[in-house]
Amino acid sequence: MAKKTLILYYSWSGNTKKIAEKIKYEIPDSDLQEVTVADGTFDSDQYKTNDIALDQIQGTKEFPEAQMPTIDFNDYDLVLVGSPVWSGYPATPIKSLLEKMKDYKGEVASFFTSAGTNHKAYISHFKEWAAGLNVIGVARDDSEVQTWIK
Repeated sequence: MAKKTLILYYSWSGNTKKIAEKIKYEIPDSDLQEVTVADGTFDSDQYKTNDIALDQIQGTKEFPEAQMPTIDFNDYDLVLVGSPVWSGYPATPIKSLLEKMKDYKGEVASFFTSAGTNHKAYISHFKEWAAGLNVIGVARDDSEVQTWIK
């Protein structure tokens, strides 16, 4: 029997959204939900947004709220979390999302989109932010999705 799957994603430019929609197509009975942030949280310029995120991570330690409908994560066997890579980190709304998921007992996997090459840092930072969750994998784009859903 297929795992009941939820696909959550934050997409700043639309690239992660495209991958999330592709994954949704690959897992027909899955649920798809976008995570958003308040207007004005980030800049339309990717370099300014990167600076804002680094300040949140390394400076203020204040992360933007992950806005989405109320979800009972424990209704799902597997939650896929999608994010762009920002300076080797998941987008900062993902930190807030993972906090909301702290009581989730199922499996978590992350897919990411990146224009750069700092993937190993993303993997370690995602796992650090998801401490206490059952992370079964982290992969670029949708390369591992079929393995995760089996």
